Amino acid sequence: MNLLKLFEMQRQLDERIIKERNVNKTFDEWVIGLTIAMESEIDEIRREVNWKWWKQNKEIDMDKLQEEVIDLWHFLLSLSRTVGLTPETIYEKYMQKNVKNHARQANGY
Repeated sequence: MNLLKLFEMQRQLDERIIKERNVNKTFDEWVIGLTIAMESEIDEIRREVNWKWWKQNKEIDMDKLQEEVIDLWHFLLSLSRTVGLTPETIYEKYMQKNVKNHARQANGY
């Protein structure tokens, strides 16, 4: 399984949802909606771990935590597609940005 396959699967899901729910959004509305959905998923991820120092710790349900992370991936894939990224451009841009990030760390960023 690779990123190209995940992109294709997400394209199919996105198109199904758009068609079946008759969704009609502008580019800006898509970006805003997807980032809000990602924020919601991040909050759900946070709820699965022990970050509240005033409460007793609970056992972490790794399956549930991983499920929430995958939900975030769904929206990240949709957002990536929306802004014109492909698996290839993600790789290229990631590699370029990774070099910059290492340089920033080396230079006291």
